[in-house]
Amino acid sequence: MFQKSIISLAALTAMAAPAFAETNIPFALDWKFEGPSAPYFLAVDNGTFAEKDLSVEISEGAGSLDAIPKVATGAFPLGFADINSLMRFLDQNPGAPVTAIMMIYDAPPFAVVGRKSLGIEEPADLAGKVLGAPPPDGAWAQFPIFAAQTGLDMDAITVEPVGFPTREPMLAAGEVAAVTGFSFSSTLNLKRLGVAEDDLSVLLMTDYGVDLYGNAIIVNTDFAAENPDVVTAFLEAIGEGWKDAIADPDAAIEALIARNPAADADLEKERLEMAISDNVNTAYVQENGFGGIDDERMANAIEQTKTVYEFSNEPDASLYFDSSYLPEGGFSLE
Repeated sequence: MFQKSIISLAALTAMAAPAFAETNIPFALDWKFEGPSAPYFLAVDNGTFAEKDLSVEISEGAGSLDAIPKVATGAFPLGFADINSLMRFLDQNPGAPVTAIMMIYDAPPFAVVGRKSLGIEEPADLAGKVLGAPPPDGAWAQFPIFAAQTGLDMDAITVEPVGFPTREPMLAAGEVAAVTGFSFSSTLNLKRLGVAEDDLSVLLMTDYGVDLYGNAIIVNTDFAAENPDVVTAFLEAIGEGWKDAIADPDAAIEALIARNPAADADLEKERLEMAISDNVNTAYVQENGFGGIDDERMANAIEQTKTVYEFSNEPDASLYFDSSYLPEGGFSLE
């Protein structure tokens, strides 16, 4: 069973401020301060969190799996992480107090990004090639499902473990033929490195039968049980932040650049708009609302995961996603 430290519990108790006082919420991102994180900063700058008596401090992450142990131990009450990695974490750590409560990437950005000039145009082309994959990468974690769905022989691919900072530079230099990553991250990083857009092959895993969800807001369930109104208010602010970013991406990027002055504003705006169109504001979201999941699709995602990962315990969707903090019908992004 998962054990929480006394320090973590004390930290959670300290976060639970009286109703009349502003509640401090550390929020753990999955990655650096880039375009897709701009809606959260916009919610800060627009006073959306403050209107709900929340003071939110946003921290960088080191990959799609990074926030899960941070939230499970209580170091952060809320975070942003890959729900598929959360499934495996909970299987390996039964009873860990963490679950997803709001789906952000209805269509996951998991992708294999290759170069046509290096022979990569479709999944079968990966056979006999070198694939660069950061071990903590969410896309790499799901690659075996992609391989199974496309009939790829994993043994026919040379997998080179790479660091996040060297992933795209190695592909740009031709040291690997393709990499795993989030589509909006790897694609735009390669463009920034001077790789021609028409030389890029972006193989979105969702286009090849991978029926998984992507990143979601996750919560420490002990914190949520003690502070349900705080969690509900936080999600309301997140929904408004994304809605405002869709309506005014320039304002969202301005909020981002205030935290990351070295970023290229035009490139990060393109990255944000790519995430919105491909991953966030999907046809399903437009019809059913933002934040929730489809039970049948989630069941199918679990079945796909079982084809490449042996669960130690019987998987249970109710452990991975709790919709009780969302409004009925989700949030509107219009």
